[in-house]
Amino acid sequence: MTRMQEAALGRGPAREGARRLPSFGAQALLVLRKDLTIEARTGEVVVTSSFFAVLLVVLASLSLFGGPGMARVVASGVIWLSITFAAVLALGRTWQREREEGALDGLLVSPLSRSALFVGKLLGILIFLCLISLVVIPLTALFFSLDLDRYGGGLACIALAALPGVAAAGTLFGSMTVRTGARDLLLAIVLFPLLSPTLLSAVAATRELLGGAPLVELTDFLRLMVVFDIVFTAGGVALFGTLVER
Repeated sequence: MTRMQEAALGRGPAREGARRLPSFGAQALLVLRKDLTIEARTGEVVVTSSFFAVLLVVLASLSLFGGPGMARVVASGVIWLSITFAAVLALGRTWQREREEGALDGLLVSPLSRSALFVGKLLGILIFLCLISLVVIPLTALFFSLDLDRYGGGLACIALAALPGVAAAGTLFGSMTVRTGARDLLLAIVLFPLLSPTLLSAVAATRELLGGAPLVELTDFLRLMVVFDIVFTAGGVALFGTLVER
């Protein structure tokens, strides 16, 4: 029997090719596109989390601002506290979507790789956190009289080094708490201690940057954050399938 006859009967290489799954990257992009499409239609994660972060920045500026000398010290904490608490809110709402109407179960019974599902969710949350940061950092610079032209590039580098670790850890442990009743509280309890090295490094690097230190002197902080990015991402790829199962 020729190859064309096998293909006509639904057998052979043609049918095997039709059953071939997308690549790992394509699967992750499918999950990412799903999350971005839902967010583009609703805006509930970014808008709600950004509004919460803005409220924190405003309250901190009214209560903690003590003049130009204190502005640089306080601003570093305000930026990362606002981003961190907004991240917990964004993570909770993102996983709540998957809980509604069995959406997560649908993803789990699909032929998608668990690792690709993790990477897709991670990228979506990372994009949400970057958008929140684009609101928080300029607003903090406005309220605390910081020169964004001078510090903007350094703040962007620190954020790019810190946020992937936050997104990876949040994605991993958000999946673990998605089926619990007090998931937001449990997520915060589990997540904050794990993120403390990343957050402390980000706050210290931001404080030094706003104090006049050049970015080249902050490489130790940046390296530490990158190490935690790699650890959380690798751990998520390895453990996500186990944690997300019932």
